[in-house]
Amino acid sequence: MRLIMLGAPGAGKGTQAKILADTYKIPHISTGDIFRANIKGGTELGKKAKSYMDAGALVPDELVCELVADRIAQEDCRDGYILDGFPRTIPQAEALDQAAEALGQKLDYAVDIDVPDESIINRMSGRRACVGCGATYHIKFNAPKKADICDTCGAELILREDDKPETVQKRLSVYHEQTQPLIDYYTKKQMLVSVDGTQSMSDVTTAILNALKED
Repeated sequence: MRLIMLGAPGAGKGTQAKILADTYKIPHISTGDIFRANIKGGTELGKKAKSYMDAGALVPDELVCELVADRIAQEDCRDGYILDGFPRTIPQAEALDQAAEALGQKLDYAVDIDVPDESIINRMSGRRACVGCGATYHIKFNAPKKADICDTCGAELILREDDKPETVQKRLSVYHEQTQPLIDYYTKKQMLVSVDGTQSMSDVTTAILNALKED
């Protein structure tokens, strides 16, 4: 099974990708993990990526695509993989198609976890992070025993800049502009599986697994 996970920031695609990877016994691949592994390993691609990151610049599409192509060519990806956070744009999707074809691979499905913007803003603005140990909470779904205090280490819990409503709205605007067209791209290729991401985590997983079985 070769899957692509789609969904806005905060839709829960990373969580579902990990569950599906465990279910199908295939690697869960995120671009962040690829960057870190190549930089740590001192590969040529990793050195190139690090030079951009150190300069505070975005790693260009061409290099990101090279890194992903290199990763999906590895032995542990022979029976499948789940891509999380890639592709983000149509050019990246086209490059992925070419890379997979060159490896004799067929991408099976793009799984879209559909959550309205309003729900995402509410979800993310309820998150709290511990300044001490990094533990995460949610004021509604996973509240600490004592308000604004970490259960584990007793340090203060804060609303991260990334989770503030105005920041989330900006991230959603970028998503709709750049990544939303991928929904149309994979629909035309008859690869899209869309599920309601407002359900509970376990119900979203069940919906995805059922949709993949049906297809």
